[in-house]
Amino acid sequence: METTGFTENQMTVREAVATLCAKFPNSYWQEHDRNEEDPTEFHAALAKDGWLGIALPEELGGSGLGISEATMMMQTIAESGAGMAGAQSIHANVYATQPLAKFGTKKQREHTIPRIIAGEWRTCFGVTEPDTGLDTLRLRTAARKSADGQSYSVTGQKIWITCAQVARKMMLLARTTPLEEVRKPSEGLSLFCIDLDRPSSSSASSSSTGLEMRKIKKMGGRAVDANEVFFDNYQIPADALVGTENQGFRAILHGMNAERCLLAGEALGLGYAAVARAAGYARERVVFGRPIGANQGIAHPLADAYMRLEAAKLATYHAARLYDGSTAAEKERAAGGDDKNVGVIRQDAVAVAANSAKYLAAEAAFTACERAVLTHGGMGYAAEYDVERWLRECLVPRIAPVSREMIMNYIGEKVLGLPRSY
Repeated sequence: METTGFTENQMTVREAVATLCAKFPNSYWQEHDRNEEDPTEFHAALAKDGWLGIALPEELGGSGLGISEATMMMQTIAESGAGMAGAQSIHANVYATQPLAKFGTKKQREHTIPRIIAGEWRTCFGVTEPDTGLDTLRLRTAARKSADGQSYSVTGQKIWITCAQVARKMMLLARTTPLEEVRKPSEGLSLFCIDLDRPSSSSASSSSTGLEMRKIKKMGGRAVDANEVFFDNYQIPADALVGTENQGFRAILHGMNAERCLLAGEALGLGYAAVARAAGYARERVVFGRPIGANQGIAHPLADAYMRLEAAKLATYHAARLYDGSTAAEKERAAGGDDKNVGVIRQDAVAVAANSAKYLAAEAAFTACERAVLTHGGMGYAAEYDVERWLRECLVPRIAPVSREMIMNYIGEKVLGLPRSY
């Protein structure tokens, strides 16, 4: 990757994280993928060096840096050979904590965030449901407040919840007012920071607590678990509510644009790793008396893949800069600042940039990973060369957390002024 134009902070992050990742070679990730084993040691190493708090407030033990630096960290992790699995093992710890840091009470922030930064607790994000998918505003998981107002009873189902098996906390979005009783669908949703109380047995399910988890067997990223999570009158305290009741959708929007930037960075890392591996193989593999890289049929597809990644890189870090700029502007306004430039970064501009970056990076990564496999020929199908693992994993950013098609719907409607299609 061409690094001209990055800030000193971003380059410091890249160099330090790359040094740490070098302690976890491709063989580590091959083994954990094969055994579907959580990369506990990797998570602990990042926590030990303080990386889980990269974009969290200094007063809570974080580094106080921005999403620009966090995106560089996630890209570097994926690019090291860890791929999406390595990135996803800490992904939620970085972005799902953003709404908590912004909207949580002082007690919530001080009780939870330092423990996540230290690696003592891990977290996951509970939004997606099997019957609503991307139609988040119509999710069905309900949180009913008790008569005395001291607790909520949660009933419903979440799906594709990454790292739920190892998480202590979940950022949960649930409906606290029925859909038919609100003026618009974005109202009536609330955000909670809840404990995942599991029994000591390895099944991680308990009918007595009202919580059950079922691990999903999946195509790629097998080192991190993905789950269906079932709640059946699961009791949570009232003080688990983050922010204002019925205004949770606004809170998670704060984390969604950050997540798109991070995921774009992860896709870039995967793509750059694949192109570098393919180029190395093409330089060394000799067929018909010369390296296969001398053939334009090999060289041109890889050169094209690299340029696609470079273009997506510019879009990604532009989006991250806008996100950080908008956050800084919010802080300035809250402090009563009179800077004339405060507020010039609109949230809709951040959303357009973040969604565009995620789309472009995901597509560029897919192109790079596919061509890396094809460059290797038959050996591209062999686990020892890693490119097959990266190809399996590169489908994730094309699908999650929002599909390519929904991003194009969004751009068509919000930017081009086309009629809403869904």
